[in-house]
Amino acid sequence: MLLSFPASEAIVFAQDSAVSGDEQFNGRWDIRTTGGRSRAWWLEIKNAGTPTPQGKFISAFSGDLNVIEDISISGRTLRFGWTRQERPSPGAEPVSRKLVYTAKLVNGRLQGVFEVEGSNQPLLEWIGVRAPVIKEMDDGTWREGKPIELFNGENMTGWVSWDGQEPVGWSVKDGALASTGRGQDIVSQQKFWNFKLHVEFRLAQHSNSGVALRNRYEVQILDDYGRPPNAHSAGALYSRIAPSENASKPAGEWETYDIRLVGCQVTVAFNGKKVIEKGVIDGLTAMAHDADEGEPGGIALQGDHGPVEFRKITITPLVH
Repeated sequence: MLLSFPASEAIVFAQDSAVSGDEQFNGRWDIRTTGGRSRAWWLEIKNAGTPTPQGKFISAFSGDLNVIEDISISGRTLRFGWTRQERPSPGAEPVSRKLVYTAKLVNGRLQGVFEVEGSNQPLLEWIGVRAPVIKEMDDGTWREGKPIELFNGENMTGWVSWDGQEPVGWSVKDGALASTGRGQDIVSQQKFWNFKLHVEFRLAQHSNSGVALRNRYEVQILDDYGRPPNAHSAGALYSRIAPSENASKPAGEWETYDIRLVGCQVTVAFNGKKVIEKGVIDGLTAMAHDADEGEPGGIALQGDHGPVEFRKITITPLVH
C-alpha cells in the first residue's frame, strides 16, 4: 500500500544531452545489480570526456562513499576500481585483488559487470539509470496525515526481509522487535514518500544498526557514546551528512530518533536534539536495497551488525 506519492512535477528524470561521446557518463547514476538477490549502488561521474575523469561510488561491498582510485573512460566504455588485500582462505597470506567495474552506455543506460580479478568469483551484472532530480523542499507547506504504527508490539506483521522473503534473525521479545545481531535487514511492506518518523531503539555494547529512509538513505545507529561526531557517527546520514553533535546515550539505554524527510531534505532529532537540519541527500547510502529514487520506499532496519531492539516505529505521511 502506497500512502504518499511524489508529485509528478516534483521529479525530473535527467535526459541525455545532444553529445554522443564519453561526456554522456557525467552525472549521478542509480544502479541495480541483476540476479535473484539484487542490491542498490550509486555512482557519480565528473569530467568524463576529459583526460581527468573523477568519480564517487557507494556499494554494500565497502559500505562507504568512496572516491574512485582508478578510473578511465574511452570509446564509450567506463572502467573503474580499487585494489584491496584479501586472504584466499583462512590463515593464508593476503594477496592483492583488484575490484573492477566496467560499463558501456546503451540507450542512455549503463550496462555493466563487476569482477574480482584473479578470483573464481562469477561476474556480477548491473544496470545504471540516471538519478532523478527531486525538487520538493521542506518549505513549511506540508501537512501531517494520520500516524501509522509500523510495529504492532506483538509480531512481525508488515515486515519482510530485504529480499522480500520471511525475516531471518528477528523476533519479538517483551514488546520489542529484536535482532540478535545476525539478522537480515528487514523492510516495511508499506511504502512512503515524504514523512515524519519516530523510532525508539536500544543497542547492546559495541553494536551497530541503522534506519533506512525509503529503503535508501541510512540514519546511523551506533554505540559511540562520548565520541566526536563524524559522517559515520550515530545520528549521521551514513557517509554523507555528519551530525552537529553526538547526542547518543550509553549502550543499553532506550534512545529516540525523530526524522523528517521531504524530497531529498532530511532533518534528524536525536534524543531530542536536532543534529541535522534540512540536510541535502545527494544519493543512496550503502544500506540501500531500493534504487528507484523517484518512487516511494519502505522503512528498513539493519540487523546484521550487532544486537538491537526497536519498541516503537511510528510514521506520519506528509502531504500537500
